[in-house]
Amino acid sequence: MEKRRRRTGEKEGVLNPEEGNRQERVLLCVNALLKKKARHLTILNVRAVSSFADYFVICSGTSDRQVQALAEAIRDDMKKSGILPLGIEGEKIGKWILMDYADVIVHIFYEPTREFYDLERLWPDAPRMDVSDDSAELAALDPGM
Repeated sequence: MEKRRRRTGEKEGVLNPEEGNRQERVLLCVNALLKKKARHLTILNVRAVSSFADYFVICSGTSDRQVQALAEAIRDDMKKSGILPLGIEGEKIGKWILMDYADVIVHIFYEPTREFYDLERLWPDAPRMDVSDDSAELAALDPGM
């Protein structure tokens, strides 16, 4: 089991690869976001183009409160599965929250902030999967993800 100190200086996050593979962690995050009505949900497989993560999960909320609620939903669902974040940034302001789960990085944006930074533009070679706003749950990632 690998332990790394959280960036916030609070508790240590625990990453146990045997508790689930990367895709299962992505699905946990995505389904938590879908329960709270995240918008414009995108999954990028950055494994081949990044040395620090395998997946980015990117989504939007329509208000700072929704952005915070989306982050809280992920934290709660991941914690129930025994997975703690290595770090969380931007939670108090709610314009852009970054959640670091080692090989899965979650970016939750307030919609105008997402449009400004346009993260997807920075990773054009990464395989991409867009999840419909109408989806209730995602059972599996597309092939190649």
